Amino acid sequence: MATLSVWKFETAEGADAAAVALGELSKQGLITVDDSATVSWEAGKKKPKTRQGLSTAGVGALGGSFWGLLFGLIFFVPFLGAAIGAGIGALTGALTDVGIDDEFIGSVRDQVVPGTSALFLMSENAVVDKVRDNLQARGIQGTLIQSNLSNEQEAQLRAAFSEEA
Repeated sequence: MATLSVWKFETAEGADAAAVALGELSKQGLITVDDSATVSWEAGKKKPKTRQGLSTAGVGALGGSFWGLLFGLIFFVPFLGAAIGAGIGALTGALTDVGIDDEFIGSVRDQVVPGTSALFLMSENAVVDKVRDNLQARGIQGTLIQSNLSNEQEAQLRAAFSEEA
């Protein structure tokens, strides 16, 4: 089963360090990384910087349209106002159908704030305790927010947001 995970870090640089570490853990077979993206929000800035992961050409890649929509809903819609926010209601329904609901979005929005960063990860076969322990051994301290997706929900996400479609 695929998992959409959000790892939150207390520094603006933490997500980048975690992305490098997870790449190494993937090579060790502790996690299969299908796709990823990072958010870095420097203290004092009005909005975060977002970046899609480098290795998104694989079968599991969701594509920039998925990450763009998700990051827009989490970080940018509050700044756009109610009129624009109401216009994207139908799009949020597609995310709800695949397990990304208002509670998930609100939780991430409340926790990823200026001065922090986050790694958004679509993965499979993660040995979560070992991944967390390995990150902590490297001095990478993060909080895991996790939403498990069923195979059907994952297929719906891929169909809805794959740039190949």
